[in-house]
Amino acid sequence: MITANQRRLKVGVLTPHAAVGPEIEIADMSQGRVTVTVARIRAPENAAGTESTGAPTALRALTRPEAVDGDAACFGDGSVDVVAHASTTTGYVLGVRSEAELIERLATKCAVPVVGSAGAAADALRACGAHRLVLVHPPWFDDEIDRMGVGYFRDHGFDVTLLKATGLSRDPSRIHTEGITDWVSRHLGDGDEALFMAGNGFRAARAVPELEQRTGRLVLQANQVLLWSIIAATHAPLTIKGWGKLFRTLPMPAA
Repeated sequence: MITANQRRLKVGVLTPHAAVGPEIEIADMSQGRVTVTVARIRAPENAAGTESTGAPTALRALTRPEAVDGDAACFGDGSVDVVAHASTTTGYVLGVRSEAELIERLATKCAVPVVGSAGAAADALRACGAHRLVLVHPPWFDDEIDRMGVGYFRDHGFDVTLLKATGLSRDPSRIHTEGITDWVSRHLGDGDEALFMAGNGFRAARAVPELEQRTGRLVLQANQVLLWSIIAATHAPLTIKGWGKLFRTLPMPAA
C-alpha cells in the first residue's frame, strides 16, 4: 500500500533482454506510483534487429559505451528520477567490480542515481543480515550462467547453493505464481537464511509473500530488489507493503 500523499517516481529501465518484467512488476508492487520507461539495449550492428540472446559474450558486449551509452543518454534529459539497469545475468557476467564500474559510468551519463539488479540483490541480503543463500535460477539460464551466478554471490561473501527451477516452463509467459511457490517450497533444503529468485524476466514477485510464509525465510526476487534499491537510492517517500520483509528495512516516510 502506498499512501495518497506520496509522489509518483519516474524510473528509466535499461535492459538487454526482450522479455518484459520490470515494467510490469515494479508498477504492480508500487500500485502505479512508480512509472517505468524502458529502453532495450541493442548492439550497434543490430540497431534494426534483435535483442541479446543472453549469452555471456553478448551481454558483455551490450555494456560497452558504444552499445549502452546512446540508450542511457535518453534518460539524461531530466525525464526520470533514477535509472535501473535490469539484468541480473549482466551482473553475473561482469562480476562485482566491473558491474560497479558500469553503474558508476551510467550514473555520470544519466546525471541521476543508477542501480543494477545483481548488485541490488547483494545489497538487500546485507541489509537483512543474511549470509546463507539459496540462488533460484529459472530453467532458461544455461549452465555457464548458473556457475557465474554462484560465483558472483560468493565473491560478495555469501555462502551460496544453487536451485535450478527445472520443473517450471522455459517460456517466461507461461510461469504462474502458484507454480513458483509450490515448486520452490518443495525443493528447498534446510539451514539457509534467504533465497533469491534471479532474472528480471522471471516474474516471480507475487510469489514472495507466500514463499516467506511457507518457508519462514527471507525471499528476494530480481524486480523486487530493484524497486527496493530504487527507493533507497532516491530516498523517495514510498511505503511498500505486502511484497516481502525486505521493504521493512527502508525508513518510513515522514507523515
